Amino acid sequence: MILDLELFLLVLVVGYGFLQQSARTAWLSSRLNRFAENQARAEFAERYGQVALEPVVAVIPAYNEAGNIGKVLSAIPGELDGRKVSALVVVDGGDDGTEQVVARHGGRYLQVRLNQGGGRAIRLGAQVAAEFGAEYVVTLDADGQHIPTEMSVLLAPLFNGEADLVQGSRRLGVYEKDSPLRLGGVYLFGWLISLLTKQRITDSSNGFRALRADLLLRLNLQEDQYYSPELLLKASKKGYKVLERPVTIMRRNSGQSKKGKNLAYGYHYMKAILKAWLGEA
Repeated sequence: MILDLELFLLVLVVGYGFLQQSARTAWLSSRLNRFAENQARAEFAERYGQVALEPVVAVIPAYNEAGNIGKVLSAIPGELDGRKVSALVVVDGGDDGTEQVVARHGGRYLQVRLNQGGGRAIRLGAQVAAEFGAEYVVTLDADGQHIPTEMSVLLAPLFNGEADLVQGSRRLGVYEKDSPLRLGGVYLFGWLISLLTKQRITDSSNGFRALRADLLLRLNLQEDQYYSPELLLKASKKGYKVLERPVTIMRRNSGQSKKGKNLAYGYHYMKAILKAWLGEA
């Protein structure tokens, strides 16, 4: 009986120590991330001054995408429906000189020295875009999977007041065949998000979308990487109008995907769905 009590107390002590260490690690990580973002903001202001950004800004998170980002930037239209368009690349860590390629193509960039994840990079880019005058934000990948000229399809419902957020869908449009497991995940997560939002969402994981520039600032998003389900669920909870439009998804131009293995990606994506749905809006 005494041994059982000692074992129980030992487990409590170890568990408490583990929780303390986890909390401290999370606190340090948060401080480092904020420091890296503040540094990126300061360098952006020093690099460009008090620049006035265009009404439409394509926010592109990029982690070691020097081989792809140039083609993406070259394909972004300069104007859509009478509104000027520009790109803001968030260089999310990496060491391959992505920022140099952006500069050579005349694009603007935020350089975050730590790799923080696509969700955090999107939030930072949208915040800076809104602060410097952007009215609309389009998010797309740096690897060439999205076709920038299709931005007009996503922006049209925003321009005419039909929607606050327009999600691109490969299932409504065209896509190059992916692995059966990954494609099955697209269908499964689309079904689950549709069930939770009570509206049809066929492609929740697609990173090609358009939204009002201030929307991301109002949703209290927390996910650093798997942010797509959180964005859709919180926007739905807040009563914002969400629509889908067909887009094309190509295979990445070169290099390896940063999403990780299929099963690990599915696990983290499902966890993000549950966290967003059960948490506060």
